[in-house]
Amino acid sequence: MENIRIQDDLYTYVNQAKLDELVIPDDMPVAGGFAALAQDVEKLMIGEFNDMCKAAAYPNEYLERACKLYMLAKDVKRKKKHGIKPALKNLAVLKKLGTLRSFNLRTKELMLQGIAMPMSIMVEPNMKDTTHHCVMIQGPSVILPDASYYKNEQQRDQLLGLWSNFAKQVLVIAGHSEEECDALLKDTLAFDALVAKFVKSSEEWSEYVKMYNPMKTGRVAGMVKPMNLKKLLTDLFGFVPEEIIVAEPRFFKNFKEVFNADTFEMYKNWAYVVTLMGSCSLLSEQLRDLGGAFRRALSGIAANSSAEKFAYQLASGMYSEPVGLYYGEKYFGEEAKKDITEIVQQIVATYQKRIMSNDILEQATKEKAVLKLSKMGLKLAYPDRVEEIYNKLVFDESKSLFDIVRSLSRVRMEENLAKLGKEVDRTHWAMPGHMVNACYDPFVNDITFPAAILQPPFYSINQTRSENLGGIGAVIGHEISHAFDSNGAKCDELGNLNNWWTKADERKFNKKVNAMIKQFDGIELPWGVCNGKFTVSENIADNGGMAVTLDIMSNSENVSFEEYFANWARVWCQKAKPEYQALLLQVDVHGPSYLRANMPPRNFPEWYAAFNVKKTDGMYLAPSKRVIIW
Repeated sequence: MENIRIQDDLYTYVNQAKLDELVIPDDMPVAGGFAALAQDVEKLMIGEFNDMCKAAAYPNEYLERACKLYMLAKDVKRKKKHGIKPALKNLAVLKKLGTLRSFNLRTKELMLQGIAMPMSIMVEPNMKDTTHHCVMIQGPSVILPDASYYKNEQQRDQLLGLWSNFAKQVLVIAGHSEEECDALLKDTLAFDALVAKFVKSSEEWSEYVKMYNPMKTGRVAGMVKPMNLKKLLTDLFGFVPEEIIVAEPRFFKNFKEVFNADTFEMYKNWAYVVTLMGSCSLLSEQLRDLGGAFRRALSGIAANSSAEKFAYQLASGMYSEPVGLYYGEKYFGEEAKKDITEIVQQIVATYQKRIMSNDILEQATKEKAVLKLSKMGLKLAYPDRVEEIYNKLVFDESKSLFDIVRSLSRVRMEENLAKLGKEVDRTHWAMPGHMVNACYDPFVNDITFPAAILQPPFYSINQTRSENLGGIGAVIGHEISHAFDSNGAKCDELGNLNNWWTKADERKFNKKVNAMIKQFDGIELPWGVCNGKFTVSENIADNGGMAVTLDIMSNSENVSFEEYFANWARVWCQKAKPEYQALLLQVDVHGPSYLRANMPPRNFPEWYAAFNVKKTDGMYLAPSKRVIIW
């Protein structure tokens, strides 16, 4: 460590001692950072669940149901007794689909039973009118983590071979002969290849405003024949909506090549195999192990998680809001909630000041940006109440775990479909209180900061102001900046897709976006190359978060820029398996932690002043290449 200078490598200088200590758990791909906090919360809440179950004392009916689901999911003997039968019973409907006509008669039921379909239908806020809902459709998922994996034939064949090996073992347990297994897998891989030709890659999905492609329903119905879309919509909603938002136009323009009379048998076998593989976690421990083996191999994970961990993750996910509310009230509290609210309000106020003093934007654009900030919703720590849907998430304890989770998932799906025609609930929380994360919702224009992230090293009442600004302050600024990143900047104060920029300002903004892409694009790391375009929205947000908090630091007394930058680097400290790092480069819009720690500071004069960084230092960036957007 003595050979590493902070001017050359902030991340390693601050974190080397911690990185040397970190041990990646056998059932995880990563240690430290966000993952360490998530593990601590998980351990704490598993203890809470065990105590509640042991005493049969529950704070409310929601936690009682969550705990009962936890106990059922943890019961290894009970799951072994049910085995694979519940999943096979659910899949039996596929055998009844002799023809495309019989398929079209049952599409609603197939959807609600969780059978893999040639398209997904969901109800979402309308991007052009975010107070109301619309119907959105997209293509199915591919077997590999992303459509981009199919471009490299050697990688594709190697990974699909690995997946097929695990799938074959599951099919043998399902009672299929060697010949049947080979036939099922041949069709599954053939149908998957058709899907992979046309669905979007993660890079394409990262430009999420491009999901908004409204089309007349009649036109879409013609594109997806021989599927009877109008009948399915009538069965789902009781009427045929006039318009549908097509999230993946390329896929639906080529839908007939994927799904037709000639590929129908292939589809059925694909649906059978991928649905079965997706069900494995809810069956016996042997099947849970096989079902997760491919994901673990991709991420470099050595072992499956324990039955207890799996059970907690399942139960706390299904009853996420009540669990998060319990965690927030017990372990965070009102005093810290008040303190963090004041920090957020100061950051928003500073952001407004920075926008108004911005010397490249015209007044009309500035006023629109400030209006957007003034309307931004702040959801901090935990909500005040539990949403109505949790009253409907009841189950029959005598059923198998598979049947219980299938019934609860069906309730959630029906609840989503029932939103069509109703106003969007803007009080909905995107994340529960026990989640170590934060987010900005562009179509509501709000930020959510769950209680679980509001702890060291991100935030503590006992940390210095400089440390809190370098930690949670910069993360808050990051989420606010998403309102003005390459995607969020296209939405107005209500979250509607609406170009509020003058043409001249839009050109200037896009020039800075391109400069940010260049700053990251092509950086070589031991596990792959950074894609500057794919990660640009997150890099803009990191840049904005640092800009606004350094502004507050510069206008505050008794602060330390050394502490600020050290804690900024500390929050990104993590050790990860190389396989996992390579996977994230393909599928995660966030850049690697190393780059998130080391790249943003180079753009700001405060970095150079704090550590006397010179041209000969590793973390020096020429002034002409520095980018400050907000």
